Amino acid sequence: MPRPADAVTVPTGLHWQSRFFAATAAWWQRLGQLETRLLADELQAVDITAPIYVTSLARAGTTIVTEMLAAHPEVTCHRYSDFPNLWTPYWRNWLLQRSRTATPPLVERAHKDRILVNNDSPEAVEEILWNRFFAGLHDERHSNELTADHRQPEFDRFYTEHLQKLLLVRSAGRYLSKGNYNISRLKYLLDLFPDAKILIPVRHPVNHIASLAKQHRYFSQAHQQDSRVGTQLALAGHWEFGPYRKLVNFGDDPAAAAIRAAWNNGEEVRGWARYWVSTYEYLNKLIKELGSNSNNLLIFQYEQLCATPEPVIDRILEHAGLPPEPYSSAKRHYAANISLPQYYRPDFSEPEQKLIQTICAPTAEKFGYQLG
Repeated sequence: MPRPADAVTVPTGLHWQSRFFAATAAWWQRLGQLETRLLADELQAVDITAPIYVTSLARAGTTIVTEMLAAHPEVTCHRYSDFPNLWTPYWRNWLLQRSRTATPPLVERAHKDRILVNNDSPEAVEEILWNRFFAGLHDERHSNELTADHRQPEFDRFYTEHLQKLLLVRSAGRYLSKGNYNISRLKYLLDLFPDAKILIPVRHPVNHIASLAKQHRYFSQAHQQDSRVGTQLALAGHWEFGPYRKLVNFGDDPAAAAIRAAWNNGEEVRGWARYWVSTYEYLNKLIKELGSNSNNLLIFQYEQLCATPEPVIDRILEHAGLPPEPYSSAKRHYAANISLPQYYRPDFSEPEQKLIQTICAPTAEKFGYQLG
């Protein structure tokens, strides 16, 4: 069967590079440690100050928020070009800066959601580091939450030095991270970096579930056309969609089991609705548990960002502690171009709409949404 012209395909070279780096991760980890030792003097002057973490359930707007902040001259983040060799950020970026002759062209990313990217665009790839040090991190049969009690000195040291090297080679003052799974690790991250700034967009459950279901269908169909798609997603640390989809167990085994059972029974809407509730009930509980540390979190509605971008961007910059002056032109650009998605509409049946309302309404009210 011929592939559609716009089908997702995995470049052969990238696929085999990804497999190579995954298979030899232990060796590359040691090489990364060697890189750190050789840069020891320079790294002493690099402080990790108030790192910025953008996280939420996938399709909540984390990508556009990260892209917006990455345009600020004071920050840097992982990029598409950082994958698959995430282990030696200084050497690889040093070589890239001296070998590149032209800026890569922008193309719509694989999600087909209007976001244009190239190798310099922000990307969530630090999941590879977490998976290296924490066994069973995505085993949904058990809690995936990481707290201060799960601190691993070896990971903390490697991760901190990795961020220092990224800041050093990019001549940046602040680290920016996009990672949807980090919503289950905020206690860990705030224990590691007490001054971290956390940005969490939330989204109306009807539109959010529609977007989640659409992306899962899209990547599942792409995998049928190219069997490397699912493997490539896993190698990059992305299990949100596609044939190897995994959910995050937020410490509630029965809730996680119910989500998995719904998906296994073909009840996609029920499964996604339960997952939406599981994610944001965990967030609501987390706010209470953090107490005064919850001030490190800024939670905002994705719809408000799209409807009134300028004041929301101002709130984001203020919370992140980023000066607005160097960002003025970027702010004008995003304020003029951010809008709610128009390339798809929810097509739920009436029973499915009622199902979403029944499952999600109590949680949705806690975040300012009225259903029904």
